[in-house]
Amino acid sequence: MSEELYDVIIIGGGPAGLTASIYTSRQGLRTLIIERKQLGGRAWGPHTIENFPGFPMGINGTDLMEKFISQSRKFGVEFKEETFVGLTDMGEAKMVMTRKGIYLSKAVILTIGLQRKSLSLPGETEYKGRGVCYCAICDGPFFKDMPVAVVGAGKEAVEDALTLSRTSSKVYAIPGSKGYGEGFEEELEELAQLSNVEILEGTDIASIEGEDVVTGLTLKNGPTGKLDVNGVFLILENVGTGSMIKDAGIETDTGGCIQVDENQETNLKGIYAAGDCACSGMQVVTAAGDGGKAGLAAFRFVRSLKS
Repeated sequence: MSEELYDVIIIGGGPAGLTASIYTSRQGLRTLIIERKQLGGRAWGPHTIENFPGFPMGINGTDLMEKFISQSRKFGVEFKEETFVGLTDMGEAKMVMTRKGIYLSKAVILTIGLQRKSLSLPGETEYKGRGVCYCAICDGPFFKDMPVAVVGAGKEAVEDALTLSRTSSKVYAIPGSKGYGEGFEEELEELAQLSNVEILEGTDIASIEGEDVVTGLTLKNGPTGKLDVNGVFLILENVGTGSMIKDAGIETDTGGCIQVDENQETNLKGIYAAGDCACSGMQVVTAAGDGGKAGLAAFRFVRSLKS
């Protein structure tokens, strides 16, 4: 076990975690970020982010995240490239476990993201960020006046198809061979009435095709064997945040989203969650906002312990 006691440990180094670290470290709190993969999270990459304030011409995701990281380092944030495996609330101290060791902290901020299920389709990995997308609000504007496909059978998939129908020339809604679920009939009826939307039930995706970018979809069955599209939006159900979160006693909803209050605090005192794992917005700007709130709340909590 590490003999060092941090003021704040942040699990996850995406926009929410990096922003939280800026707020806590700037206030003089000893802050550690644990990130097993790439700092910057899903925002890291060659795609252009057009809706982050302050960059009217847009900014490359990698460039934006490098600015976040640089600002965190400026205030003395420590970083460890390790895999988070568990969390125990011991009252005034929290124990964070990784595959390499155990760390103690007065407060913990979870910014672990929310992974989506993958179809493991041929072409999905190759064209991610080059036509394969996971969020209509995030990436829909890039496909203005272009044909797109929305793959998914849940309410979120239907809502994203509705969003894309306002800007894309054609939207193919593909729920899979089992069809759409229940509980959102009103949205589904609205989708079915749109002239530029075609619902393809009873068919599954075989592969995503392309050259440098996505050019189409190959279908396993259905009325046509191939669709010409420029974008494929995979809107599948969320993968839960993991058994280690539930084992820690942290409350989540049925979709795996961590439940937080207005200060991003979970049901456990001194443990916060921000960004996609709290399912509030799924945007870089909302993740940063959540991270700022969590960082301030953690600072107030640590200060209260010291007083």
